[in-house]
Amino acid sequence: MRVMIVVTHLLGTGHLARSLILAKSFAQKGDEVTLVTGGTVVDHFEKAGVIIEQLMPVRSHGIEFQNLLTSDGLPVGADLLAGRREQLLITLAHFQPDILITELFPFGRRVLRDEFTALLSAAAAMQPRPLILGSIRDILAPPNKPKKITFVENIITKFYDGILVHSDPEVVKLQESWPVSDVLAAKLYYTGFVAPKLKSYVECQDEQVLVSVGGGDVGEVVFLAACNAALLMPELHWRMFVGGTNEQFEKLVKIAPSNVTIEPPTLKFRQILMSAKASVSMVGYNTALDVLQAGVPAVLIPFDSGGEIEQSLRANVLKTLPAIEVIQQKSLNGANLVDKVKAVILAGRRHPRTKGMDGAETTVQITHYLRTKTI
Repeated sequence: MRVMIVVTHLLGTGHLARSLILAKSFAQKGDEVTLVTGGTVVDHFEKAGVIIEQLMPVRSHGIEFQNLLTSDGLPVGADLLAGRREQLLITLAHFQPDILITELFPFGRRVLRDEFTALLSAAAAMQPRPLILGSIRDILAPPNKPKKITFVENIITKFYDGILVHSDPEVVKLQESWPVSDVLAAKLYYTGFVAPKLKSYVECQDEQVLVSVGGGDVGEVVFLAACNAALLMPELHWRMFVGGTNEQFEKLVKIAPSNVTIEPPTLKFRQILMSAKASVSMVGYNTALDVLQAGVPAVLIPFDSGGEIEQSLRANVLKTLPAIEVIQQKSLNGANLVDKVKAVILAGRRHPRTKGMDGAETTVQITHYLRTKTI
């Protein structure tokens, strides 16, 4: 089958990372996969077996998701958006997918609704019509206006055959962050969590703390607090994996204590995490799964700027587990970070979680089944 996945990451890179895991899982089952990405270009992801179609990239202006910028930091104009829309429709017409998956939309990315609705309208008019599915993470940004709920349900009713929820319902159900009507409930398919498989379990052997915030430009407050904490814990090596802009990277290199190394993101991060003494990170979807799969003692700092609550909700679920502590951004400093790191190390490692982590494979199974039903 031909599978087309459409994703635009605007701040971090988690949406793209999850979509790539899904794309590679489809490819491993023999499907022909095109992943259309409309966010900034990311080089450190493994893309083997997947055709990548890059739209003219856009990103958010910090946490202001309604204001889009080009990769050069200029305001996005109507011509660029029209060019993206045309490129998206050309890709659809050329690839002729059997299955079309939109990541996050219509629950999010409403700033790009014109290109998504143009894509959906064109796909719905195709003969044969592809199976159309949405793909969402475990926890969404709750709607702050009734019209957002109405918009989502109208779009889903008009275009979508189903919504893939990448969560284990025994851990987190969609209704914990989004109102689920009877109409929406009938379209939901829980897949389990989407995470790449870890190659093997590694006993803790490195006296190091890993600090990460995902692949975007947020998280400077975490890195600065970690630098201060490293001064107070010189017996440990602190490795900070810094994505985003070169400016942030270079700033941290200049101020880092001698027991701190500043590194770009690496494909080997998850394996390194398994042998670490502790992890300090934000609580994005992919990072949370990395922590669970590695069993590493972890201090979680939810991203809550601009009223964001997704990571706080996820942190509230995870903090009930052993060897996990949570610090809110507003109270984060070097001293309390040291206290929490010491506490999780003392608590010891958890057994790596494997249950419910096969969401990519389950997604392929569900999708193939639904496609067979619609033929």
